[in-house]
Amino acid sequence: EATKVLDPVVKYLTRHNLTTRSDWKTGPAGETIAKMADSGKFDLVVMGSHGHGSLVNLVMGSVATKVLANCGVPVLLVR
Repeated sequence: EATKVLDPVVKYLTRHNLTTRSDWKTGPAGETIAKMADSGKFDLVVMGSHGHGSLVNLVMGSVATKVLANCGVPVLLVR
């Protein structure tokens, strides 16, 4: 499933002369993304933010919020 989603994006970015890397891991999403970004040589983390409403974020927190709180690499959120 991950490659089905990521492959077209990687191909598009590569055609536009952007260096890309896609990877997938298991674990808590926000913390895992932040750790991966910090341990690699990344200039930027780009991620979508669909938000499920403030009540869900209040109870569970959002992946984007956790990445922003834990990541030392700049993060671009696209809505």
